[in-house]
Formats: sequence, structure tokens, C-alpha cells
Amino acid sequence: MFEKGDYVVCGSKGVCTVEDVTTLSMPGVDKDKEYYILKPVYTVGSTVYIPADADEETVRKVLSKEEADRLIQEIPGIPLINDSNDKFLEQEYKGCMRTNRCSEWVRILKTTYQRKLKRQEMGRKITAVDAKYSRIAEDILYGELAVSLEISRDQVGSFLADRLGQP
Repeated sequence: MFEKGDYVVCGSKGVCTVEDVTTLSMPGVDKDKEYYILKPVYTVGSTVYIPADADEETVRKVLSKEEADRLIQEIPGIPLINDSNDKFLEQEYKGCMRTNRCSEWVRILKTTYQRKLKRQEMGRKITAVDAKYSRIAEDILYGELAVSLEISRDQVGSFLADRLGQP
């Protein structure tokens, strides 16, 4: 159970703060069931209502600093998504996003980056699907790492490049 003030990751909404844990008095909602009222950190004016008994694929605690450091060390060994069929690749991306796990977002970023490089070599642009899921995965992953590492979201890219020894 999360408490007021906790940072959590809520699926595609990214990092949120728990504003309250309460029952809701809305039509069609079980008045005895508790809900988390979440405020996305990086989306102004949005509120998310999640049942307090939701599973970890829906809402989970933000990585600790130690867990974030461990994830960064593991990035080189995280495998790409191996689906050469563009028709099925979007389904793979969606599946990765639904897991609500950082390592799956890294897989998307690594895969879309490699595909982008290959397409550039052929004189082509990144596909719309790759661009879309790369942006979503980066927004959510960088938001979580920023909170975990206590740095601004804008610093995460250069922080990762430094840690991974990339230019």
C-alpha cells in the first residue's frame, strides 16, 4: 500500500505522486473501495484514479537510487526486441509498455535506436511507430530515473551517456 506523498509509476502516465488514498463518491463507483488519487509529475493538470488493490503492472513504487544505479549498469546487457516484421513490432512495443518495467522501456529505446541507425544508413527516416514508442519510453524512463537519482529530467540523457561511456 502506498501512502500520501509517495512517488509511484503508473503505466503510461509515468511518475506520479500519491495525493490521497480514499474512497470515491462518484456515480458507478463502489463506495467501499479505496483508490489512489495520483498527480502525474510531468503532466500538469492531470489526475489519475487507480484502485488501491491494483497490481504492479498498473502502479508500482519508483525505483530507489540503488535500483536505478543497478538498472543503468545492466543496460548494455539488456537485449533488443527481435522482431524483424514491422507489422508485429508495434505489438511488441505495446507489450513492453504494459509491463510497467524499466528494463522493457530500455529494450524499446535500444531497439528503436538501432533501427534508426540502420534506416539512416539506407537514407531513410525513422518509422512513425519507432518514433512514437521511443518518445513514450524515453519520457517515462527518464522521468523515473530523474526522481530516483534526484536530478532534473533534462539531465538524464547526458547522465546516462556519461555512465555508459558514450559521447
